[in-house]
Amino acid sequence: MATAEPAPLVDILVRGPEGFSLWNGPPFSNGQPGVKLENVSCTSTKFSEDGSTLMVIKSDSVISIYDCTSYREIRSFQIPNVLAAALSPRGTYLQTFQKFSTPQDKNVTLWRTDTGDSVYHQHQKNMTKATWPSIKFSSDEAVACRLATNEIQFFDVGDFSKAFINRLRVPRVAALELSKAPGSHVAAFVPESKGIPASIQIFACGKDPQSQPVARRSFFRCSTVQLNWNNGSTGLLVLVQSDVDKTNQSYYGESKLNYLTTDGSHEGLVPLRKEGPVHDVQWSHSGSEFAVVYGFMPAKATVFDKKCNPLLELGTGPYNTIRWNPKGKFLCLAGFGNLPGDMAFWDYIEKKQLGTTRAELSVTSEWSPDGRYFMTATTAPRLQVDNGIKIFHYNGSLFFKKMFDKLYQADWKPESPDRFGDIGELVKSIESLKVVETKPQGERSKNSQTSVKASTSNPPAQKPAAYRPPHAKVAAAVQAQLFGESPTETLSKNALRNKKKREKKKAGEATSGA
Repeated sequence: MATAEPAPLVDILVRGPEGFSLWNGPPFSNGQPGVKLENVSCTSTKFSEDGSTLMVIKSDSVISIYDCTSYREIRSFQIPNVLAAALSPRGTYLQTFQKFSTPQDKNVTLWRTDTGDSVYHQHQKNMTKATWPSIKFSSDEAVACRLATNEIQFFDVGDFSKAFINRLRVPRVAALELSKAPGSHVAAFVPESKGIPASIQIFACGKDPQSQPVARRSFFRCSTVQLNWNNGSTGLLVLVQSDVDKTNQSYYGESKLNYLTTDGSHEGLVPLRKEGPVHDVQWSHSGSEFAVVYGFMPAKATVFDKKCNPLLELGTGPYNTIRWNPKGKFLCLAGFGNLPGDMAFWDYIEKKQLGTTRAELSVTSEWSPDGRYFMTATTAPRLQVDNGIKIFHYNGSLFFKKMFDKLYQADWKPESPDRFGDIGELVKSIESLKVVETKPQGERSKNSQTSVKASTSNPPAQKPAAYRPPHAKVAAAVQAQLFGESPTETLSKNALRNKKKREKKKAGEATSGA
């Protein structure tokens, strides 16, 4: 009988001015994380998608590749004038973009990380978010393609030195997104031009890519798009954004969420039930549902199935971020950026809210690969003060907190959620540890959920406020309503005295009339 593969350890990468360190992830044995690798000098780090490899940029010309099993350096590249670098999903290839001096310079290079050999070169004039990395890979690295003028070119991943094995003609194509798992389809974005609407087209990838799209959606007023494939490559969410809102309802422009399927069963808008911008959208790990945060504040959050039918309403509040647990059971709804940092944790399977809390000034946030913990980080250069890490349990109770003078990055090491056990058993293991575990730094009281709710509903007594004109009271009520609170009107002593006189006068008139 074959023994089950043990679940991998959860690790955390932390990068500051001195370099990066690697910590043992939770649960911590003595309330503090153990250090696996300490203060390796660098300017940037990035894990591969599967977590097997770590890329470390140490200087302007040195890029090191680390094996994430032993955390030992396995390869080092000396690349002068490098401006950007990226790993392929499985860490097999390193892609670099160098500053060029002449148009003949082939400044984009694809390297093998195991041998250090360069396998492909090309020239690229500039680098944008839509065009980098230049070569796109599927999650299993079985499909690779690149964007060219008016076409998408497919590589032979067994031998990059060969000419392109296929070319897909798409006039005026400006961006593409290859489906990840599997790499069976590619989405192409064609921008608006001279009265011709912008469009998203989905093509099938194969030995002979079809020239006709399997799905297509056109729209006007489109400045940028975000393309988001699900696991299984059956559905594509397209967030269309315009710099100008023709209705003058939003200073930040307008946005629409479109949904296309590879079988052609759905091509249209996602039926959102509130007007306003789309703040965030994310697929579940299974690829069967997606969650959207949308609408003017207080924003609304809804979970939809693959046919755009609403499955669960998550309520309204000051939210602009949605994070779906990798195991598919829990959701975190949060309001970061210019919002106060409120977080609500939901059990999607049981359709109930588990708890609420707050993580002010958070810049990044993500679930751990095993789905038991949620980490937020306040990092520079976005914020230069109050840098630190907070790790919460799945129900919102604070587990660990650590502050830094300066923090640039905090990431979980990626792992496949399938390598961990059932989320129900993992949660039980956490609850059993809470009894014997010493309280980590910054952890709340035992009933954290109750204390957090109590602190928000019963704020501490404040000093007497300065004089506020009548119109300011109205503004305060409107602001409270925007943040999902119930506006409470506080009257001055004179106003209370006059109110009592009016009530007494009305009572006297009513008595005399009777």
